[in-house]
Amino acid sequence: MHKNTSLGYRGYIASLPINGSRAPQHIQNLVIRNYAERHELQFRLSATEFAVPGCFLALDGLINDLKTIDGVILYSLFMLPSEADSRQKVYDAFLSMGKSIHVATENFSMFTDEDVAYAEDIWKISYVMIDQPIDLNLLRTL
Repeated sequence: MHKNTSLGYRGYIASLPINGSRAPQHIQNLVIRNYAERHELQFRLSATEFAVPGCFLALDGLINDLKTIDGVILYSLFMLPSEADSRQKVYDAFLSMGKSIHVATENFSMFTDEDVAYAEDIWKISYVMIDQPIDLNLLRTL
């Protein structure tokens, strides 16, 4: 368990469906708040991604503000870009600054490269389990 620091964790919620499912924003925030309480993380307001497919402006804003937060609590892992290279850039941005990424719905956190590998395993499984276009870069790593 990782304790609070003075900066806190920003939430990250979506306006569009996530992995084919829609959750109202207030429900996403409740899930994030519950995750933060269970893991004794200081929760700050959530950034809401714009309702434009493939848009990550709010996520980019969180990355630009990494000096002011301890990390982020995503509503779901599947809010990250669907391309493996783009996700890796997000992971690298957080971990290189000593920040953490938490995912509330899937109930795990990323502090290390091993944690990122676990997250990527979940992505690989999702490609097999649901009907999505396969990322050729992802297939090369299987």
